[in-house]
Amino acid sequence: MNYVEHIGKYFAMLKQVFTKPQRARVFREALFREIDELGLKSLGIIAFISFFIGGVIALQTALNLESPFIPKSLIGFAAKRSIILEFAPTFCSIILAGKVGSYITSSIGTMRVTEQIDALEVMGINSLNYLVLPKIIATVFFYPFLVVLGMFLGIFGGWVAGVLSGLFSGIDFIAGVQMDFDPFLLTYAIIKTLVFAFLIATVPSYHGYYVKGGSLEVGKASTQSVVWTIVVIVIANYFLTQMLLT
Repeated sequence: MNYVEHIGKYFAMLKQVFTKPQRARVFREALFREIDELGLKSLGIIAFISFFIGGVIALQTALNLESPFIPKSLIGFAAKRSIILEFAPTFCSIILAGKVGSYITSSIGTMRVTEQIDALEVMGINSLNYLVLPKIIATVFFYPFLVVLGMFLGIFGGWVAGVLSGLFSGIDFIAGVQMDFDPFLLTYAIIKTLVFAFLIATVPSYHGYYVKGGSLEVGKASTQSVVWTIVVIVIANYFLTQMLLT
C-alpha cells in the first residue's frame, strides 16, 4: 500500500472518530481510564528525564563558555531557551511516542485480531469513536501539563547541576533564566505540544486499528507506529517552527 493511500485512510479514520459519539457516561469512564494510562503513568519517566537532561544541558553550556568576558548568566539563559523551545515539547513528545504509542497500537491491535472490534461494530457502536476519541482528548488536554512539568524540572535540574558542580553559581543561573523572558515562547511550546499530542494519539491508533494477522503482526505494527509517529513529529516540528518563529 502506497503512502497516499495510507494518508487517505488516516484522514478517513479521523472523520469517523469525530462522528456518532457514544453516551456521556460510557465516554466519561473511557476518558478517565485513558488519562490514567496515557498521562498519569507517564509522569515518572518525564520527570526523571527532564531533571537530568536539564542538568546535562546546563553543564555542557558551562563547559563551552570558557571566556572570562562571557557572563555566567548566559548559561541559565541558554539552558532556558533550549529547554522551552525544543527539549520539553519535542524531546518529551518523542519519549511519549515510544512509551504511549506502542501501548496504543498493541491494545487496539489486540482487540482487532481477537475480533473484539468486530463485536463492537455488530452491536452498533462506532468503534473508532469509542476507542480513539478518549485517547485524543486525554493526550491533548493532559500532555501540556507534562511538558510544563518538564520545563520546570529541566530548569531546576540545570540549577542543581551548577550548584553541585561549582561551574556556576545558582544566583547567576537564576539571573540568566529571568533574562529577556518572552511569553510567546511558552505559547509556541504549548502549540507544538498540542499538535504532537494529537499525533501521538492518532498515528498509533491508525496502525493498531487496521492491523491484520495475529500477535506477530501486532508487534510489527507497534514498532512501525512508534517509528512513523516520531517521523511525523519531527516533520511537524520543522513546519511549526517555520510558521511560528520566522
